Amino acid sequence: MTLKPHKTTRSASLLLAIFASLFYRPIYTQALGNVAVLPALADFSRSVQNGNAQELRGVYVNDLFALPIIKQPLGSPAFVSSNDGEVTQFSMPAKYGNVGLLAHNHLSGKLFSNLATGQQVRLIYGNGKIETFVITEVLRFQALQPNNPYSSFRNLDQNEETLSADQLFKQVYLGDRHVTFQTCIEAYGNSSWGRLFIIAVPKSDYTSFTLPQLDKYQ
Repeated sequence: MTLKPHKTTRSASLLLAIFASLFYRPIYTQALGNVAVLPALADFSRSVQNGNAQELRGVYVNDLFALPIIKQPLGSPAFVSSNDGEVTQFSMPAKYGNVGLLAHNHLSGKLFSNLATGQQVRLIYGNGKIETFVITEVLRFQALQPNNPYSSFRNLDQNEETLSADQLFKQVYLGDRHVTFQTCIEAYGNSSWGRLFIIAVPKSDYTSFTLPQLDKYQ
C-alpha cells in the first residue's frame, strides 16, 4: 500500500519525537497469567460499548486478541497505557482521519508481532458499529540512535532506506484511511532498539491477496 503524502506542521515531527521518547523509560509491571479464552466478537463488542457512535472502544483480531481501546488524556500526546490487556488510541493520526493504536512491547504490544498480512482487524465503536480492516504491511525499523528521540530509522527490510522521525511519521500515519499498530522492537538487550508498525486498510479497499487467503480469516 502506498500512503499519499500530506503536508504536516512542525508539531507532527515534535509529537513523534515525544512519543518515541516514552519507550526509553519502560514501565515494569507484574506479568499476567495465561491469556483467557478469546471471547466471541459479539460478546466482546457488548462488553466495550458505551453508546457513543464516535468513540473507538475496542479492537478484535480472530484467534489473537480482544483489547479495549482507551484515549490519550487531553494534552498528553505521549501517554501510553501501563495496563496489560488494553491499547491506547494515538490522538495525532485521528486529526488526519486515521487510527493509531499504541502499546508497550512488554504489555499488549507483545501481541502485535503475531499480526500478519491478510488478517482482518475489527474496530468496535461505542454504539456497537464494527469497522473491518485487512492488514497489508508489516514494517520494521531500527532506531539508529535508540536513546535519541529524534533518531533516524533504518528500514529493516530495505537497508538502503533511512528515514527521519518526521518522514517515518508521515509514512505510517498519513494518507488514505487506515489503522496503524505501533510498538517497540526489543533486540540486543535494548527494549527500544526498533519500531514495529502494522498497517491495515479498510476491507473494501483490500485487493492485494487472493480470496483463498482471505477465507482463512473470515
